[in-house]
Amino acid sequence: MPLRSLLATSASIALIAGGSVHAQAGDPGERLSPVFVYGDRTSDQPGSVAMVDAETIATVDADHPAQILNELPGVNIQMNSGQEHLIALRSPVLTGGAGQGSFLILQNGLPTRSPAFGNVNSLFEIHHEVADAIEIVRGPGSAKYGSNAVHGLINVILAEPQPATYADARLSGSTINRYKADITGNLDSRARLSLSLQDDAGWRDNTGVEQQKLSAQYAFDLGGWEGLAFISGSSLNQETGGFIEGYKAYRDDDTATSNPNPEAYRDAQWAMGAVRLSRTLGVGELTLTPFYRWQEMEFAQHFLPNGGIEENGHDAFGLQSEYEFSASDDVILRLGADADLASGWLKETQLEPFGFFPGDTRFPVGVHYDYTVDTTVLALWGEAEWAVSDTITVLAGLRGETHDYDYTTDVAPGPNGRFLVPDDRKDSFDLLTPKLGAIWTPGNGTISYYANYSRGERAPQASDLYRLQSQQGIAEADVETMDSFEVGARGEALNGAILFDVAAYYAEKENFFFRDSDGLNVTDGSTRHTGVEGRANWLVNEAFTISGTASYAEHTYTFDRVVAAGSEIIRDGNEVDTAPNWLADLRLTWHPTDAFEASLSAEYIGEYYTDPGNTQTYPGHTVTQARASYEFTETLEGFVIVRNLFDLNYADRADFAFGGNRYFPGEPLNATFGVRKRFN
Repeated sequence: MPLRSLLATSASIALIAGGSVHAQAGDPGERLSPVFVYGDRTSDQPGSVAMVDAETIATVDADHPAQILNELPGVNIQMNSGQEHLIALRSPVLTGGAGQGSFLILQNGLPTRSPAFGNVNSLFEIHHEVADAIEIVRGPGSAKYGSNAVHGLINVILAEPQPATYADARLSGSTINRYKADITGNLDSRARLSLSLQDDAGWRDNTGVEQQKLSAQYAFDLGGWEGLAFISGSSLNQETGGFIEGYKAYRDDDTATSNPNPEAYRDAQWAMGAVRLSRTLGVGELTLTPFYRWQEMEFAQHFLPNGGIEENGHDAFGLQSEYEFSASDDVILRLGADADLASGWLKETQLEPFGFFPGDTRFPVGVHYDYTVDTTVLALWGEAEWAVSDTITVLAGLRGETHDYDYTTDVAPGPNGRFLVPDDRKDSFDLLTPKLGAIWTPGNGTISYYANYSRGERAPQASDLYRLQSQQGIAEADVETMDSFEVGARGEALNGAILFDVAAYYAEKENFFFRDSDGLNVTDGSTRHTGVEGRANWLVNEAFTISGTASYAEHTYTFDRVVAAGSEIIRDGNEVDTAPNWLADLRLTWHPTDAFEASLSAEYIGEYYTDPGNTQTYPGHTVTQARASYEFTETLEGFVIVRNLFDLNYADRADFAFGGNRYFPGEPLNATFGVRKRFN
């Protein structure tokens, strides 16, 4: 069986991740075609990958990307205030440099940030509202992508121009004064333009959000090259709600709606443009993608007791290249070379005096850091797909990278209270990430089994290296490395009525850089990650579908940390904080006619520790929601979405830091009403 002949079955299996009956409608090959150009893994390769298709994205109508991504196995994205969030992909929920650098966020296959300048809130930059597909890889990425794809990647894929002229509009408003508009105009087979607007008054005090996103694609032919130019940009202005404090404070309605930090805010702008050029060259196809990206952000550090204002930004240009060819009837080779040249800066200023006790001089008023870092990242990579037989395919890959940093400071080097400013310096890191996997599809091809080994590495974030604390030494951060092993099966049963995907994994990570609950940096941690994940979609009959996901994981520290007074004690075998063992999502969908659909779903987050010392816990929660839609005509549809159906008091994020429990409360019961309209 030729390697690509598995796609007809595997593409539909990948789509069950959407958790909706819509995932089986239409032509999945047509919807998934951009994934082969932009994606990290196709579903006929070893490793865990999930897809959400365009119809599911429109049906969910997510106010926040977590509302759609959390329906997938092994994914736990915590919503904080407004569009802020923290990510977990087959991992604990990570913060700081680990949260910035452990997940690779892409749009159309391009990283939205340069490797050294990540953002824990990186999902608010991507245009998920109008995406054609969202690809989620759990575990280290393939050889195609390098630094930051340690625990996985999220790739938002925008639709290319279609051979028709039309406009799609989706308008909605909610009972908590959140209003949205998503408009896409497909001008012809050459041009496509999408605009998303959100105006959210905020259900907590002083927490309004205004956000705008714009994307455009233009297809062209130039001197034998097939070209696609695309640009995307976003702007966010929000009043930010801080943590509410006190044991189980989220259970009190008045406390939950309060904002202890009314002065907090976040203003962020981001833009990226690229041109993808492809042509046949010799025996294969060459693809070149030059790109440019830019971002700036300013926010109040409400999550730190001393407060302060952070300003940061970076701009970059670079090139992705890939050459794919058939070395024989059974072997496909891909070779690539990438470059990313960036210049980033960060400034942190404390405006008000602060101390935990009289005479505490660790948090001086004034500028703590003001630095610039120029980075150069160069990479070479290769992959080979070998169809060993009609039923067995092997995928092997290797990627090598070098990261060079040139750091200069505009404030005096040396200790400044709790803060340590390094002198001007240069640093360099080398990464080497091998991959090896196999997939076996016996018999009639309805079930595939796979095994996969992959290494993920990330160079330190600029903040890991140069935003130091007085207890640290210079240049202690090193390359973080994770070796991951997984086995899995995906396919169909009951003559295609059930689609399923299950996986088990084991991973070990070294040089884990994180902050403990006292806000102190740990530079040389190590962790172990084991778990089982599954998802299934059962078409009970033509009108009724049951779909769901479940994940059980254990994320543990594998080192001891017993140091000076004032820092947290961590023991080998402690569970990593903010890492629930159980995650699950269940959805019942009823589709009695072509015009009407209704669904009821429940999302479960299990109990987890909120501190590395394992002294405090959050009990977990189950939140339910309902959706219904009705097609009045072929071009007009109305819908309603009710979130937190039973008005549960819960915490989107529970945290223990600086000696106290603190929470971001979850939204109360609310309903969204909207319409979708196509103009031909």
